[in-house]
Amino acid sequence: MPTIISVANEKGGVGKTDLSVNLTSCLAYAGKKVLLIDLDPQANATRYLLEEENIDRTSADLFLDSTASIYDLAIETNVPRLSLVPASKSLSAAQLRLAGDADMQFKLKRKLRFLTNHYEFIFIDTPPSLGVLTINALTASDFVIVPSQAQYLPLYGISDLMNTIEKLKQEINPNLQLLGIVLTMYDKRTRIAREVEAMVKERFTGKLFGTKIPACVRVAESPSYHKPVTLYASGSSAAQAYRSLSTEVSKCLEGCLTTLCRKT
Repeated sequence: MPTIISVANEKGGVGKTDLSVNLTSCLAYAGKKVLLIDLDPQANATRYLLEEENIDRTSADLFLDSTASIYDLAIETNVPRLSLVPASKSLSAAQLRLAGDADMQFKLKRKLRFLTNHYEFIFIDTPPSLGVLTINALTASDFVIVPSQAQYLPLYGISDLMNTIEKLKQEINPNLQLLGIVLTMYDKRTRIAREVEAMVKERFTGKLFGTKIPACVRVAESPSYHKPVTLYASGSSAAQAYRSLSTEVSKCLEGCLTTLCRKT
């Protein structure tokens, strides 16, 4: 079975999609078979990786069409071994439909359970909210990675998400784990960045990844070329950081999965 990881933060503008696209790209370049599911109605990950304007079927079909499968929706990207289930604004309609469904939180999990060894990793890029789409992602996931800008306000988003994770663990998905927190748009020259880093280390002991993603204009430029920054500007500071993060995430996952196997 693939390892399923949600990239989530209630706060927008923290580099969530940048992290989702570039981390999955690094893992794919390292030889892993990876699927990225864009679950954000803004479809930023989709625009990041695909040039097509008109996409017939999207991740909304996972919720609105009982016959739709991941295999029907996944599209190959220009990154070898990385596939994408694209998103569209129709996800907003899916949210409204799900709101009236008593079984709404299990929709995505049921679609993913049929996948066996086709992918090694499945990443889910979630919307910047703790609504029904994010709940579906967390219910289906084994782990969560939380990106956070190195400023004070995004810390509140982390705290709210941690509360949601704990509630889901108690009521729906007892196996869900926080894999780690990633500081993004980090500028080591500023005092606030260093202070926020210290606060995250204190509040979430052992859960802050050592790699920090620096503020880098190349990250902002790369979506217009439909390429991850690791491909668009492979020598940039951000590309180097994402490659370092992918190595760190792989080691962390290996440790977590080994621990789970020992427990079982």
